[in-house]
Amino acid sequence: MAKRIYVADDEKNICFLIQNFLEKEGFEVQCFGDGESLLAACAKRMPDLCILDIMMPGLDGLTVCTQIRKSSHVPIIIVSAKDSPLDRITGITLGSDDYMVKPFLPLELVTRVKALFRRVDAFSGQEESHESYEFGDILLYPKRRQARLKDKELSLTPLEFDFLCHMMEYPEHAASRDDLLKSLWKVDSNEVDTRAVDDMVKRLRKKLKDLSSAVRIETVWGYGFRLTAGGEA
Repeated sequence: MAKRIYVADDEKNICFLIQNFLEKEGFEVQCFGDGESLLAACAKRMPDLCILDIMMPGLDGLTVCTQIRKSSHVPIIIVSAKDSPLDRITGITLGSDDYMVKPFLPLELVTRVKALFRRVDAFSGQEESHESYEFGDILLYPKRRQARLKDKELSLTPLEFDFLCHMMEYPEHAASRDDLLKSLWKVDSNEVDTRAVDDMVKRLRKKLKDLSSAVRIETVWGYGFRLTAGGEA
């Protein structure tokens, strides 16, 4: 069955371009001119992925992303004309799985959409060898897709959950950015900018810090990341 994608953007030409390229790849695409219409459609039937423009009349894309995250972990790609570090961090902090800056090549968007679906399909279909992973004050249950922090439920996006699973499986090793792209996004670094990894790590770091977790994501300069159970990242 074809994957269903909802696109919210008030620029009709951009919607048409996105829809045209994605439908050529076999996806089922429905476009909306504002955030309210997309949310109404989500209430009736949640799609497999959402693409949200930030600047729209009425509800902006960031607000729509926040609303969706209250009830669903569906993959979300934010698209925006803004490329400041603050805008990128805001987008990923609110729960998006990727952030693209306009103007972008339609083929790049298609690549990122496919990468997200490959990651979701790979992790949902694989047989887990562990019932749970524990590191510091975080406990993950891969089969149930459940996370707990200090005996309380920890809300994670699918990408954040898979990242922590990957890191906790080999806690004594540092993971390279290339390794994370291949394991989580199912792509090579020449297909997707490694900044996607850094964006996700920034979002998760902030979330763990805000919740006073003892777990830190330490940067291994020029290589990647490792988990530590205390100290500064």
